[in-house]
Amino acid sequence: MFAIDYYQQAESVAQAVALLAAEPGARLVAGGTDVLIRLREGRGDYARLVDINGLEELRGIGLADDGTLRIGALSTFRQVMASDDVRRLVPVVAEAVGTAGGPQLRNVATVGGNICNGAVSADSVGALLVHDAQLEIQGPEGRRRTPLQGFHTGPGRVALARDEVLVALHIRPRDYRGFGAAYYKYAMREAMDIATIGCTAAVRLEGEAIGELRLVFTVAAPTPVRCAHAEAAAAGRPLTAETLDAVAAAVAADVQPRTSWRARQDFRLHIIRTLAARVTRRAAERAGGKF
Repeated sequence: MFAIDYYQQAESVAQAVALLAAEPGARLVAGGTDVLIRLREGRGDYARLVDINGLEELRGIGLADDGTLRIGALSTFRQVMASDDVRRLVPVVAEAVGTAGGPQLRNVATVGGNICNGAVSADSVGALLVHDAQLEIQGPEGRRRTPLQGFHTGPGRVALARDEVLVALHIRPRDYRGFGAAYYKYAMREAMDIATIGCTAAVRLEGEAIGELRLVFTVAAPTPVRCAHAEAAAAGRPLTAETLDAVAAAVAADVQPRTSWRARQDFRLHIIRTLAARVTRRAAERAGGKF
């Protein structure tokens, strides 16, 4: 049994917002893959719950008239992996969530929960960041849009008010057209483990050169990080081993790896440099480039 002090099942997003506003300390529960673990651990700060799992308005994956891809916040990892639109337009998102846990977890874990729990190891985040995903959030004052970039404010913390609900993610055509992307998860085990380091790259080519590189690391700093120095080191350069070496050298200025029981700081930095080059190359090849 879980020690739950308060439970309400919301019948709409607006009601969920109202319930959160009226009950200090209440938290949302959807797939429950994070919340129920905290409850099992005896975390009293997770004992007041507003259940949004039944809200169909938070589900669905599809395209708007302008080509923007919408992923409802309650879309499960399995649904993301199965979506024709995701696999056709942003396949790296399906690739990334496919590395999370096992089939049982992917059947219930939601993209919205993976983002909003603030975990720096979240598998979906890097793939969404390289496509500059925008968040649609509803609160007492209505709905707002905000970039996923900057949404994470620290380990386990995000810029979501206690009475706000993530409704959906949006990826605009300009952020997926012409890009090849790749994700690599370095973990202690090859399956059912959280990332020791996660790396996602997206590359847009201009002829035989890199027109734009977007490079994101997770578990390499207190928050998921876009690597501005590494990206600048690649811009306009040809598809050569020397360019990849420049990316690997520059990325050290973008990250802040730490020592933990999973890996020492120096080992993490070695993995980061290696993956910066390897995953950038894979993304460029998927964009049609040849080295």
